[in-house]
Amino acid sequence: MKRVEKVTENTKVAELVALLKKRRVPIIHENADIKEVVDIVISFEPRRLLYVVDDEKKLVGCISLGTLAKHVFAPSHEPQIHPRFLINMITAETAKDIMKRKTVVATENEEAGMVLDRMIRTNTHEMPVLDDGKRVVADITLIDLLRFLVK
Repeated sequence: MKRVEKVTENTKVAELVALLKKRRVPIIHENADIKEVVDIVISFEPRRLLYVVDDEKKLVGCISLGTLAKHVFAPSHEPQIHPRFLINMITAETAKDIMKRKTVVATENEEAGMVLDRMIRTNTHEMPVLDDGKRVVADITLIDLLRFLVK
């Protein structure tokens, strides 16, 4: 990526999104089956999050690599899964069944410094960037912010 001049903590996320547009975003529909979820995760290696969207392409949740691994490998790792979640893990058939509904997000209107603070505070390494309609327009990583703000 070419060097970006005058990117500061006050730079709007929308300006950074413009620089990240060429990167594909790991999005999957909420009704996708678990095999599709696995295929998408593999195709976006080394990313660790999938953003789950509804029919209107609005964000409804996310699936972490850890959550997917617990689901896929549940039979061999049952002691690590709390019993009250076991039935849900066994019967899950779609992305919606295993996604986490509360997702740490950024918006295009926010300043990069605010997003960086949120990432550090919540120990988040990547997050979706939403437009005003709550649709995923990009995703931003901690590495992206370091690249833009430290150079």
